[in-house]
Amino acid sequence: MARAWLIDASIYIFRAWFSLPDDRWFSHDGFPVQAVYGYTRFLLDFVEHAGPGFHGAAAFDESLGSNFRNDIYPDYKSSRALPDEALALQLDACRRITELMGIPCYGGARYEADDYLASLAQLFQAGGIPVTVVTRDKDLGQILRGPEDHWWDYAGDVTLDAQGFFERFGVAPTQFADYLALVGDPVDDIPGVPGVGAKTAAALLQAFGDIGQLYSRLDELPGLKIRGAAKIRERLLEQRETVAIARRLTGLERRVPGVNKCPAAAVDARSLEHVST
Repeated sequence: MARAWLIDASIYIFRAWFSLPDDRWFSHDGFPVQAVYGYTRFLLDFVEHAGPGFHGAAAFDESLGSNFRNDIYPDYKSSRALPDEALALQLDACRRITELMGIPCYGGARYEADDYLASLAQLFQAGGIPVTVVTRDKDLGQILRGPEDHWWDYAGDVTLDAQGFFERFGVAPTQFADYLALVGDPVDDIPGVPGVGAKTAAALLQAFGDIGQLYSRLDELPGLKIRGAAKIRERLLEQRETVAIARRLTGLERRVPGVNKCPAAAVDARSLEHVST
């Protein structure tokens, strides 16, 4: 069966950046290049694993501080620092290496890698082609739609389909943006509802389906077998505006401008045998 592989490149670049020593590999200008080394090894290993005729694309995060979500909520990802010169050089080099390997690359100032991957996934899925998103980011579980779609942490060797995702988080992939809007996401500086943790959010969405139904049927909440249900109802009312804003941040944009066709490139792992790291 044909399959599209969608790589969340920045996740694996930063993994190499933080896990490898910065005093072993250097550019001609003396900059450390451990992230380039580690990411390139990952990419070569991954393409070989995917096998001949690899189809897919890679997306890069290039929108810190300029993303459309910052227009909605200025504090979005505000705790993250912009890359310094050394890291910026490596990020650029990793994208260039990916392009030289023949893998289509996406990234830009207004949309995150997640949005590009979601838009690409939707195109492939509409054509009946299942996707595997290669990532460590739970947010990209939202991409899972059909029974053959997979979320795969290549480095951790963890693969989830939609059922596996539900078993891990207690909500379906299609509910995950609502789940994050309720619990918040400190990694992205997204506020949640005080007192609503993972189990409570999952129970609420299992009972009501989505945030819209939750708020339209809020009077039913005290009658449910959820610990502290009456207090949770009060907090949901108090945080209604916060939840609405958070929900606009947590959902993936599936129609990024310019992403209107599936990448046509195919990479044959055998053609990369001459590449050495």
